Amino acid sequence: MPPRYLRATLGVMEPDTFDLIVLGGGPVGENVAQYATDGTGLHAALVDGELFGGECSYYACIPSKALLRPLSVLGSATHLPGVTGTRLDPDALLARRNAWVSGYDDAGQVRWAEDAGLAPVRGHATLTGERTVRVAGPDGVRTLTARHAVVLATGSVPAVPAPYRGLEAWTSRDATGVVEVPARLAIVGGGVVATEAATWMAALGSKVTLLVRGDRLLPQQEPFASALVADGLRAASVEVRFGVEATSASRPDARATGLGRVHGGPVRVEWPGGSLDVDEVLVATGRIPRLGDVGLESVGLTAADVVAGRLPPWLFAVGDASGEAPLTHWGKYRARVLGTALAHRFGGAEADAPTPEVVPVPQVVFTDPQVAAVGFTEAAARAAGGRIVTASVPWTAAAGASLLQDDASGRAQLVVDADAGVVVGATFVGPDVAELVHAATIAIVGRVPVDVLRHAVPSYPTASELWLRLLEALPRALRAG
Repeated sequence: MPPRYLRATLGVMEPDTFDLIVLGGGPVGENVAQYATDGTGLHAALVDGELFGGECSYYACIPSKALLRPLSVLGSATHLPGVTGTRLDPDALLARRNAWVSGYDDAGQVRWAEDAGLAPVRGHATLTGERTVRVAGPDGVRTLTARHAVVLATGSVPAVPAPYRGLEAWTSRDATGVVEVPARLAIVGGGVVATEAATWMAALGSKVTLLVRGDRLLPQQEPFASALVADGLRAASVEVRFGVEATSASRPDARATGLGRVHGGPVRVEWPGGSLDVDEVLVATGRIPRLGDVGLESVGLTAADVVAGRLPPWLFAVGDASGEAPLTHWGKYRARVLGTALAHRFGGAEADAPTPEVVPVPQVVFTDPQVAAVGFTEAAARAAGGRIVTASVPWTAAAGASLLQDDASGRAQLVVDADAGVVVGATFVGPDVAELVHAATIAIVGRVPVDVLRHAVPSYPTASELWLRLLEALPRALRAG
């Protein structure tokens, strides 16, 4: 008997012909396909050469947070009088990670796709012409044809600077999939992956050194957030070195030993005026859209065309592959918007309401302390023009925040457009601030006036009281309306 998704389409179209073909079976591809086909009668193939569920499910968001959450609880507990006996169990921590990635088995994701009426096709996909895709998989080669559209949701790959190529250096996959904890670990980079990985690798026992090209961590965040995260890492015995850009790196015995294992012998990293010898190096210097192996040349396109949106009417790009913010939640949002538009265009579904004028990108960094931010930083808002007012208060300004963790350090800040009277940016740094940022996202998207926000009463005693303190710190004329 044919698979469920073929049984659904037999008699309607050929098995290798679909209304839509989505390249990439991660969260972004899943959302495009689901929103495009739900209730429309359209049929979509979801193609992936690796694990269905994508980078986020197995190598990024999910395993990293599975590793970090117990550390966050442990950190809070050790600063709460009345709690004793707290300790880290590395084996149990890694077992929790394994459970959350389903032992790197995607059977559950495949079942979900089939139950959603999608056609999961396993294999590496490349464009071969207009609306045609070649899939090389475990059962041979197939050619799929799309009646309407092909969507590139192929994600991104690590950007590895020249000095670290050929070393079998760790990438984020090895860091989240850690099996062997290197005694000495250099992490190259100062962004989210670098700082989060430093947090759990130090907790697991590595002597971690962060090699940062710039003069601060998390350069896209407010300076006070960067400083507080650096302080937190140093308190966890992570050495942070700024102004370091390697000129060379060497590893005589580089070997592909498997995910999360030390990849051979020691590594030496050298830069003007210094060097460092470590057992492993993790390169966390950003990611680039995965567009180099999808056959763009067959339809006369380049990666630059995709990122710039210069696409034929049958081809779409979304998520990391589009060059937008490489964040799962942002990619999923953009996928929902695109999927709904495709459902309207090709499936006759009702059109969505227009998107709001402002849709900011929220982000959480799960370090100790956590950083949660959305919208403009103060510097970016001032560079964009207009009259900008900020309100900033310490974490201890609210009793409900202070109660979460004794001697916690942190800060909160609002960036306000004084002419429009609305919030355009917010940053929270402190314990569990990940749960505070969505209120700011709602305020920005809804363009809720500050003089209205002051009537949103925070519960006592909770960290949400920080909102009241921030609003009180604004000029009276602004918050009074």
